Amino acid sequence: MVSRDHELSVRRQCALLTLTRSNLYYEPKGESAENLRFMEIIDKQFLEAPWYGSRQMARFMQRNNHKCGRHRVRRLMRLMRLVPIYQEPNTSKKHPQHKIWPYLLRNVVIDRPNQVWCADITYIPMRRGFLYLVAIMDWHSRKVLAWRLSNSMDADFCVEALKEALIKHGKPEIFNTPSRDHACA
Repeated sequence: MVSRDHELSVRRQCALLTLTRSNLYYEPKGESAENLRFMEIIDKQFLEAPWYGSRQMARFMQRNNHKCGRHRVRRLMRLMRLVPIYQEPNTSKKHPQHKIWPYLLRNVVIDRPNQVWCADITYIPMRRGFLYLVAIMDWHSRKVLAWRLSNSMDADFCVEALKEALIKHGKPEIFNTPSRDHACA
């Protein structure tokens, strides 16, 4: 685009193209021999452990006496387009025969305890996988009535939390669990 043999000066050509002249003279250096060696080690280890992210890969490098910090590993992995494979949480998968019920609490005034309870499940990322947390809550007081943790999405831990809440606090008038469209307010 910019020619030194053109009748316009290089400065004027760069100005017309909205380029800085430093970009014109810049020559990329590429990666150092040390980084190329690290990239080869990272690539080999990533084939063995494709779930390694930059933290685990940096620990691997340090255990093997390679002086390579996490930020450098992260930059090199990004440059190599290495993205770790990890298990995703198993939430929000509706059963194909599950009926979608209308949301009946839209204009309901909640003014006393035990009028409306809600339950919701979320996940907590751990070093190896996830823990699932269910909480039963009273909408009026915003108090968590019962909760349970589980390492699987079996219904048992949800039922246990509900039974505990019923034993401790009695039966609510309405028990609401959110669908994909409605969250526990």
